[in-house]
Amino acid sequence: MDDRAVRISKFLSLVLRHQPEKIGLSLDQSGWASAPQLIEASRKHGFEFTLEELQNIVAGNDKKRFSLSEDGFSTWPFD
Repeated sequence: MDDRAVRISKFLSLVLRHQPEKIGLSLDQSGWASAPQLIEASRKHGFEFTLEELQNIVAGNDKKRFSLSEDGFSTWPFD
């Protein structure tokens, strides 16, 4: 994973697994977040990435800490 991908992955771990409120993100009752809302909330807080980058992080994460829904528009952090 390149440096940018590592930074995005660490950011995702923080906001999806520990502090979604840090960027004003709300998870649903099952712990899922809308990918577009995640991207927008991140951008508003100074951390920009694209849906394609998000998809690549999820697919390439060897620890499988994240998952995308079948429609590709929701993400869920695994423990």
